Amino acid sequence: MIRTSANPFRFAKPRSLLRAQPKRFASTNTDAAQKKAQEALSGAQKGAEKAWEATRKFLGPVGDRLSGLLGTYRQPLLYNFSVTREVLKQIYVAERLQPPTSLSQVSSAYLTLWRRAISPSYWRELARTGEWARVGVYAVEAYGIYKIGEIIGRRSLVGYNVQ
Repeated sequence: MIRTSANPFRFAKPRSLLRAQPKRFASTNTDAAQKKAQEALSGAQKGAEKAWEATRKFLGPVGDRLSGLLGTYRQPLLYNFSVTREVLKQIYVAERLQPPTSLSQVSSAYLTLWRRAISPSYWRELARTGEWARVGVYAVEAYGIYKIGEIIGRRSLVGYNVQ
């Protein structure tokens, strides 16, 4: 039994609690949202079809054979691909993952890095607080990304292919 707020010694019956109607909140404009979702879906399907055709042209006969092997799974795969792409676009825009839009943002970032690199007080502070380990991990990550890019660029694990 649950006590009611009006009289602390009086108990409310469970049946009366079950009859209580939940509060309804004002809903958003669902027509506009549905229309926008339909437009996004149609755009995604058109984009997926274009990507599929480009892939078929690129792969040639192998692409035709792959298309034949997919059979009835082709349409659901294209749909899932297009929906995933649209969701990733929304995330990209919402999280502001786009590259810097102005040269001043890039130059100020590099200027900050340069000022820190030449400042002895910055390096003393790193050593004092123990942040040098974090900076070291960042440096190793940057070097690793650079080396992987070099390996991909020259298409060889060791050295360049001389022909």
